[in-house]
Amino acid sequence: MTAQAKLDYSTLGDAELAALCVHHDTEAVRHVLTANNQRLFRAAWSILKDRGEAEEALQAAYVSAFSSIHRFEGRSSLATWLTRIVINEALGRLRSERRRRARLESEGVPVLDAYREKLMAGSETPPPDAAVAREQLRRLLERAVAELPDIFRTVFVLREIEGLSVEDTAQVLEVPAATVKTRLLRAKRRLQEALAPDVHEALTGTFPFAGADCAALTERVLARLSY
Repeated sequence: MTAQAKLDYSTLGDAELAALCVHHDTEAVRHVLTANNQRLFRAAWSILKDRGEAEEALQAAYVSAFSSIHRFEGRSSLATWLTRIVINEALGRLRSERRRRARLESEGVPVLDAYREKLMAGSETPPPDAAVAREQLRRLLERAVAELPDIFRTVFVLREIEGLSVEDTAQVLEVPAATVKTRLLRAKRRLQEALAPDVHEALTGTFPFAGADCAALTERVLARLSY
């Protein structure tokens, strides 16, 4: 018991972490959640473009992932495996929403512009401790990325904000590496039309999901898993 309490989970490989998660090691699960929350939140946001929806998708994806983590075979990194699950969850929610809207439109129920504005509002919630100037820049960046076409936006978030390699991004999105490169190039060209070059350094601060947000999500997922 004492030895397990002193275990440094950051030194373990993916297979070891997965094995501990299979056996419901709460601290191993907590470590995996904390290490991946930001990346996976951003991946979900890149598809759903709403903070609340992205958090919901992330929680659901985690529950699915940890319920089937015994199937993790190590063919990719654990982070890549989780990212694929999150993206599938977000895409599924996006497809469901589009079908719902299509049904409403076919029945003659108008979809108001205010609904779209509501979806976008979540990405503009300012963190309370951010400087005003930085928050204005952050919101400008988030809006610019949000306006990218779907196929470009997710590649841009994974490559430029999260720093995934071309190969990992291609594996996550299940597209050729050449496609990743092409989409990233086109995304950058579109952003250059709206953003000055000197704002690039601020990109790593956009779509914040750390601190209290990260900790709260971790506890909610653990509660849902009953660990």
